Amino acid sequence: MKKTTVINSELSTVIAGMGHMDWLSIGDAGMPVPMGTKKIDLALTKEIPSFMDVLKNVLAELKVQKIYLADEIKTQNPDQLKAIKEVLPDVEIEYMPHSDLKKDLAKCHAFVRTGEMTPFSNIILESGVTF
Repeated sequence: MKKTTVINSELSTVIAGMGHMDWLSIGDAGMPVPMGTKKIDLALTKEIPSFMDVLKNVLAELKVQKIYLADEIKTQNPDQLKAIKEVLPDVEIEYMPHSDLKKDLAKCHAFVRTGEMTPFSNIILESGVTF
């Protein structure tokens, strides 16, 4: 049995296959996922697992050099934005309209659906390199 942090087999496989500048998205329960984008559905019920729990779990195994967030998170969910910045303090953030973020899910290796029920709790992680 795997000993490291991410034990979900689908998620672990996606992370292991990521290269420099590849994208992985994590989001709330309501985010629409484009056909053709792999969807890893971890949602069990409202708030379980939370967006932040899944993000922290993924960050234990994935080197991230940049993140993409919806502009709307600044005004519609500032607490979530603060939490994201706390776990990724030195990572560049690019903001875009939520509609563009949704379109960019088609460029992601996968979308990880959480049980999160707060608005604009969606992120695209751009992988970095460990050397």
